[in-house]
Amino acid sequence: MAKLTAKEVANAKPKDKAYRLSDGGGLYLHIRKSGSKSWECRYIKPTTRKPTYTGVGAYPDVSLANARARATDVRKLVSEGIDPQLVKAEQKAKISSEQSNTFKAVAELWRDTKVNLNGSNTIAGNWRKLELHAFPSIGSIPVTMLTAPMAIAALKPLEKKERLETVKRTAQLLNEIMTFAVNFGLVHANPLTGIKEVFRKPKVQHMLALKPEELPELIRIVAKANMAITTKCLIEWQLHTMTRSSEAAGARWEEIDEEKRLWIIPKERMKMKKEHQIPLTEQALAILDVVRPISGHRNYVFPSIRDPKKPTDAESINKALSRIGFKGRTTAHGLRSLASTTLNEQEFNPDVIEAALAHTGKDAIRNAYNRSNYLEQRKPLMKWWSDHIEKASYGSMSITNSHR
Repeated sequence: MAKLTAKEVANAKPKDKAYRLSDGGGLYLHIRKSGSKSWECRYIKPTTRKPTYTGVGAYPDVSLANARARATDVRKLVSEGIDPQLVKAEQKAKISSEQSNTFKAVAELWRDTKVNLNGSNTIAGNWRKLELHAFPSIGSIPVTMLTAPMAIAALKPLEKKERLETVKRTAQLLNEIMTFAVNFGLVHANPLTGIKEVFRKPKVQHMLALKPEELPELIRIVAKANMAITTKCLIEWQLHTMTRSSEAAGARWEEIDEEKRLWIIPKERMKMKKEHQIPLTEQALAILDVVRPISGHRNYVFPSIRDPKKPTDAESINKALSRIGFKGRTTAHGLRSLASTTLNEQEFNPDVIEAALAHTGKDAIRNAYNRSNYLEQRKPLMKWWSDHIEKASYGSMSITNSHR
């Protein structure tokens, strides 16, 4: 049978019924009643041994020469026992998967895995960075097509604005999401590894914290400050208990065991996802006595002023410290640093101090063997620290001094 010519293909006209023109080797030009033309290849299905057709492209998008090349590929697959239609379905599914697995869609899957690992504030903060600095540029790009230059271009405007710390953190998040994509089997390798190295580095800033000798000034100014009594109590509560701001602000009355003089924070609220028991000193209990008339009938020890059914904002301590003149000098986290520095200077056992701060050491092997929470050893340490704070408050109307 003579093969088709390009002219014959171009001049083929529609008829009352669809028909096919053979080019040989199983290749046909299919002409429909509408006049549209497409290429089809006839083959015997390897599994059923029945004849069938598979499309190899529309004319004129696919020329006669290209159609013949595609027909050759079909015959080669069949000769190897592979059904071309299954290959096509697999390729279609792969393309569909790639198109649906955009960077933002994969980021949402990644976020779901973080719900039980990070605090809600951390998750929200990280997601906000992505919404502002990543999704507008690369959110709709399939992860299989995402490249380092694309991600770098998304973060360059931040670098120009000197927001280098945000660049660093956002680049880390992009890397983490793409590593997740690798582990999920969506891409073979992470193309964003090391992109943070192309940006200028932020200056190293040491943790803002007061020196031990500045503690009396802090107590005095907080005592005289024009702020809500619950905020004053919260600041002193965090200072005495050496907790993180989110842990202190989210304290619940049900977590307090006054009979055992313990504050038991469940693992769900802890950064390291491990229950933390804190011995309560006389001064800490005095703070509870102050706030009890205000919040004793509610769930949270330090309820939000706007919505008492919710805890106060974890950032309220930082905001309060900033308002009363400590901006650039200390933060809520700096109160923990102040406690750590003071206790280390007093030569308390470093392991006991770390346990009081709910820190986990970087030595994984040591951590596996050293599972003690040093609760008994922490009781005299906490007493000394609260007594030290009380001495620093002499001459001022601190919460613990005025209500004991």
